[in-house]
Amino acid sequence: MIELYQVSIIKIMLGTLNSTQLTTFRASASNGEFLVTAEVAPPKGGNPQHMVEMAATLKGRVHAVNITDGSRAVLRMSSLAASVILQQHGIEPICQIACRDRNRIGLQSDLMGAHALGIRNILALTGDPVKAGDHPDAKSVFDLESVRLLQLIGKLNNGLDSNDKPLTDGATDLFVGAAVDPQCRSWSGLQKRFERKLAAGAQFFQSQMITDFEILDKFMTQIAAGCNKPILAGIFLLKSAKNARFINKCVPGVEIPEPIIDRLEQAKNPLEEGMKIAAEQVQIAQQLCQGVHMMAVKREDLIVPILDMAGVKAVRTV
Repeated sequence: MIELYQVSIIKIMLGTLNSTQLTTFRASASNGEFLVTAEVAPPKGGNPQHMVEMAATLKGRVHAVNITDGSRAVLRMSSLAASVILQQHGIEPICQIACRDRNRIGLQSDLMGAHALGIRNILALTGDPVKAGDHPDAKSVFDLESVRLLQLIGKLNNGLDSNDKPLTDGATDLFVGAAVDPQCRSWSGLQKRFERKLAAGAQFFQSQMITDFEILDKFMTQIAAGCNKPILAGIFLLKSAKNARFINKCVPGVEIPEPIIDRLEQAKNPLEEGMKIAAEQVQIAQQLCQGVHMMAVKREDLIVPILDMAGVKAVRTV
């Protein structure tokens, strides 16, 4: 007799497989297409309606939607649960998994669960420090960090657990990516970290917010050249000059140039100007790398208009 929870899983997986709206992010990456992903935060609470509505605006315009995992150490719904909800609505997710809150047992459990529920795309992250978030007295775990998490996922995909013991009920099949920060001040450190993530099995890279495209060009030609893995440039919607100055002050490693801040300051409509800036950056990225990762915190509904301004067309289903 099939148990009720098994029926639920089967329904979720069948709904995913039958949806004509889903693109296959892995196949699009392998085909060398220009990739577009976007970031959506899970809800803070039990009602996913707003998250679903924001993600729904991206249907047909992005290859996949990133669901964050306690970004900035701020409490949100489980990224795995939120990813399954999006998948049920015909939106292909990239489920972010961070090492901060789980030991290797918990990480493996969630990764096997992701596979069983039809989630295939994973972004492996170390995770932001607890002190940066809204529960500064919480205890961090950090049993692993992103490189070792990538290695662990490679083992699961090969039918082994972290102790090299066989998975008796089947291997996972996860398409795993990693973060990269081309604007890292230590060029040698950036290169070593990037090469370690490649060696550990990263199949795609999404960058932190890019503000210096000359540095991105240098990264692509000097470090990433010949890696044959898609690199998506992080494009962030700046809403005002105040917003840009706050990011410069509070986000480590980010330095938004003064000419951009001046444009926002002098604009009659700073939000529209921010959209124009983001669209211009998308067009620059198209000449340098294989994709963009769009970030528009609390204004995900503006991502499609930005893509329209940049001339990026609907994604091709595969």
